[in-house]
Amino acid sequence: MDEKILSAHGLTVEEYKRIVQLIGREPNEVELGIFGALWSEHCSYKSSKPFLKVFPTEAPWVLQGPGENAGVVEIDDKYAVAFKIESHNHPSYIEPFHGAATGVGGIIRDILSMGARPVCAFDSLRFGDPRNDGKRENIKDAKPIAQGVVKGIGFYGNCIGVPTIGGEVVFDEVYAGNPLVNAFCLGILEKDKIFRARATKTGQKMVMVGSSTGRDGIHGATMASAEFTEESESKRPNVQIGDPFFGKRLIECTLEVMQKGLIVGCQDFGAAGLAGSTSEFGSKSGMGVKVYLENVPLREEGMTPYEILLSESQERMLYAVDDENVEQVIKIAKSYGLEAAVIGETTDTKRMEVFYKGEKVADLPISAIVDDAPVYNRPRKEPEYLKETRVFDQNKLPEVDIKEAVRKVISSPTIAKKEWVYRQYDHEVGINTVVKPGSDSAVLRIRWAVKPEINSEKAVAVSSDGNGRWVYLDPYEGGKRVVVEAVRNVYVSGAKPLAITDCLNWGNPENPEIMWQFEMATKGMAEACRQLNTPVISGNVSLYNETVLPDKRVNVYPTPTVVAVGVLEKPEYAIPSFYQEEGDIVVIIGEINKEPTVNGSEYLKEVHGLVAGSIPPVDFSVEKKLSEFIMENRQKIKSAHDVSDGGLITAILESAFLDEKTFGLNLQIETRYRPDFELFDEMRSIVVISASREDIPYLEAKAREMVLGFKVLGTVESNPVLNIKVGNIEFSEDMNRLRNLWENRLKDLLD
Repeated sequence: MDEKILSAHGLTVEEYKRIVQLIGREPNEVELGIFGALWSEHCSYKSSKPFLKVFPTEAPWVLQGPGENAGVVEIDDKYAVAFKIESHNHPSYIEPFHGAATGVGGIIRDILSMGARPVCAFDSLRFGDPRNDGKRENIKDAKPIAQGVVKGIGFYGNCIGVPTIGGEVVFDEVYAGNPLVNAFCLGILEKDKIFRARATKTGQKMVMVGSSTGRDGIHGATMASAEFTEESESKRPNVQIGDPFFGKRLIECTLEVMQKGLIVGCQDFGAAGLAGSTSEFGSKSGMGVKVYLENVPLREEGMTPYEILLSESQERMLYAVDDENVEQVIKIAKSYGLEAAVIGETTDTKRMEVFYKGEKVADLPISAIVDDAPVYNRPRKEPEYLKETRVFDQNKLPEVDIKEAVRKVISSPTIAKKEWVYRQYDHEVGINTVVKPGSDSAVLRIRWAVKPEINSEKAVAVSSDGNGRWVYLDPYEGGKRVVVEAVRNVYVSGAKPLAITDCLNWGNPENPEIMWQFEMATKGMAEACRQLNTPVISGNVSLYNETVLPDKRVNVYPTPTVVAVGVLEKPEYAIPSFYQEEGDIVVIIGEINKEPTVNGSEYLKEVHGLVAGSIPPVDFSVEKKLSEFIMENRQKIKSAHDVSDGGLITAILESAFLDEKTFGLNLQIETRYRPDFELFDEMRSIVVISASREDIPYLEAKAREMVLGFKVLGTVESNPVLNIKVGNIEFSEDMNRLRNLWENRLKDLLD
């Protein structure tokens, strides 16, 4: 077989030989396309699968763990939530608007296929630094990519009626040639009515419902499993085109046939299109499938069997339906204006047999397609760069103007307010958003008027995190910290953390240093999940996030995006991230006596131009105590905001910017360390809270009982001025000026 043909399908010569051995002959063109898509890194996880086994995946409240379209956890005795995150990185660089929009559409369908009504979305985005636009060679400017991605997310989510209630945005040059666009969705369902991607008996019909099939998205999975080069623009046709209005109709149709008991299983069309959905159906059901391509509704003339099978056109679902229900399912689909057709059936052969106008165009054992993809134990080697970053000594940093440093950090693109992003999203459609974007966690009521009516007293909190810089500097400890940060954001909002989903965005797995990062980070993440009792119930791996330039290769930081989900007994129990009243006392609790470090911090990067330093271990005992303290005393805590990106001063200041009100602060922070280290450290487990003066003695006593550090910093003032003394340095600043820097930075850069 010609190596160029194999390369176009993302296959190696050795993999082709393995295919020939598995099926006992050479594959035809259609079969080669099936293997190329299903054996791609994107679909088979052939480089990452061995390392994912370290994740804890079970808990009494977990109803469905990894292996299905989404994970499911129960939130009370009747209801559950399904959630998952996935990447759409490569398509979003090639075609930012449609790449991001279809990422949202795909993750919404994953949730829908579990029997859940999608009720909220999150997005985790990483772009190059727009301050460097016009200075790069062979790489696009970051600004138009960010604009297109945000516009695409807003367009799809707003039109389909699923609110985007939060997320994160990071700007760093390592993402300039390979942005990360990770989309999350959460849905609600009755916990005894979970649907899965499987049939229940042979002879059941596979009914395809939704949009017609076109040529968009062919080789999409293969494209997502390769690095970027100067020829990447030629892959523009591999990016799918989404239609959220069709998607909305598909949601309502799918929920109706589910609620009426007319289907037994459901699978969305994602990577590898019809080839992926039908073969996965057969594999999970332990059956075979027959597929009739001439029955597939098409929107383009002259499509070949290869194109029909591998198209990744959007807004399509596959149902498993008993014979007697087929006519009614198709009738309901047509009533929503959707295409619907029987395109196959389940068999007892455990083979995938594909026909086109009476001719068999593919005949493969499903195990060969789905289960027998190669699994690589790739070489691993500790990166050379760590020798340099580990010897960094913060004590050798030059002294800086603290006041100017605060301005630089608070206005860095990564720290600055993300209103420019989320103002383009409708985050209140459905009127269930209790805590809006901009807080540590978004909070959503569990309520939806569907039949049967879903109306729980509970609420869910959702937060995402993924500081790739920490993981780059120490994959194991950094991996722990991204989990801890996401989980901490949930419990400081007053919720009990339940589980996480993750999207592991990494560089080229054929580089031993990249795979070492991956192995160590997954081990660190797994340890954090075990310690915090937050299992991984779903997720995605995105590799080959690498840009190949004429003179070098640039891999993104190893970036595990973690979304944590927790439950609140009542929506009104949510703790805001912002100070509430003048006269309240500002307090920090947690590791307040631990020596601070600015290793790996935003301060070190923005003020000193360095990414360096070791990442200290997380003290899980402190994290558990902090969670317990917040949960037990939330009625007396008026606000809570964790210390993370940007350090203590950022957490203190952000909490003062409440809606249209800007509070002042009168603070005194005693420290025996350098003031800049105290203010900009991101590594200690610390939460900034505010409370009424009369409740401070009670809260302090409770903290002492739990052996938690507790330190009063000062008061919330009505006059918007920051008066602060840190060690031997004292200064004042206009809070409105700081707010303006923080609030308008992205608008100035991206509008």
